[in-house]
Amino acid sequence: MKSLAILAALAALLSVTACGSGFDDRQAAPAQQTTGPAAIQVLMASSGDAETNAVKQAAEAWAKASGNTATVTPAQDIHQQLGQALAGSNPPDVFYVDAARFADYASVGALEPYADRISDSQDFYPSLREAFTYDGRFVCVPKDFSTLALIVNDELWKRNGLTDDDLPTTWDELTAATKKIKGVTPLAFGDTRDRLGAFMVQAGGWITSADGKQATGDSPENLAALQYVKSLLTGEQAQYAKALDAEWGGEAFGKGKSAMTIEGNWIKGALKADYPGVKFSVHELPAGPKGKGTLSFSNCWGIAAKSQHKAAAIAFVEAMTRADQQLAFARAFGVMPSRQSAKDAYLQEFPADAAFLAGAEYAQGPVKAPKMDSVLSDFDSGLQQLATGDPKQILARLQKNTQSALG
Repeated sequence: MKSLAILAALAALLSVTACGSGFDDRQAAPAQQTTGPAAIQVLMASSGDAETNAVKQAAEAWAKASGNTATVTPAQDIHQQLGQALAGSNPPDVFYVDAARFADYASVGALEPYADRISDSQDFYPSLREAFTYDGRFVCVPKDFSTLALIVNDELWKRNGLTDDDLPTTWDELTAATKKIKGVTPLAFGDTRDRLGAFMVQAGGWITSADGKQATGDSPENLAALQYVKSLLTGEQAQYAKALDAEWGGEAFGKGKSAMTIEGNWIKGALKADYPGVKFSVHELPAGPKGKGTLSFSNCWGIAAKSQHKAAAIAFVEAMTRADQQLAFARAFGVMPSRQSAKDAYLQEFPADAAFLAGAEYAQGPVKAPKMDSVLSDFDSGLQQLATGDPKQILARLQKNTQSALG
């Protein structure tokens, strides 16, 4: 029976014990509440108290204005909790969906494709719309986003005799700058696709085709990217953060162990909290052979296909994604608005974030294909050995594993 097959697919994708009737277009739609106030459940993956409090306050304001109620619950492990809930019969009405997990949920029909019912849905950045589009349909709207940029320690930069003219805008200029920096590691970054993938995009490559249907890992473009990164690593012009006894690039940078790092705009809060004395500036990542490239990280506001309060859920998301509300969230916990109409107001308040926001125009979102977790973890393992490994073999393995996962 098709519904049981789809349910089994959801259970396999989400690694949980599934129950209920699953998702099937042939099934009757969930009975919708059409009268009286609705009581919606919202499940969020919070970055901390600031985000939790901001979302709860916004939800309370919406509830007061609409006459409905909204209970906001921060998840302990949203992947596990959401998987179990969606496989059951009573999932939360609204929830965060990580762009990296989006295809898993969309591929089995767990998400209500409501996005085009949100006011001015074309206002969301095209790259973010693409991240949450499945089989040609814009499914859920992005709540905010982050991109990667080049973070420069201004004091170490000047100490090495470098000026603004030396700020790298290309790979060649990055190579030249790293060779001039002495006494510390010139550049530090994480050892996974979530950082090194930016070089792949700059070279014109990526792991899958834009629609997530074809494996594209074993390409000349990706090979050029990994060969370039390997040259930086073997030439001691760059190091992985872990090699500097740091958990991530921001820690290595904050401790003064590197003059540059590649990180997202979350680094601002981390440096302010843990390394307030570090003076830094933010710049767009250097362009590669095929131009500029960065990675984006986002969540959408998902609505359950099984929700009994879809009208209220859509109204809730509408309120959460207004430009003024997105700006309030930006002030509260440091994210960037996903609406283009909020760009000017955001830059007026946060001019130092111009490089992060510029990345929205050319950012690559996470791999948009289901059943890719183990493939990408294996790729990360290969990247961690890049300095001594063979880029061709790493990419050939990625290609084979991706083809297998895509079927």
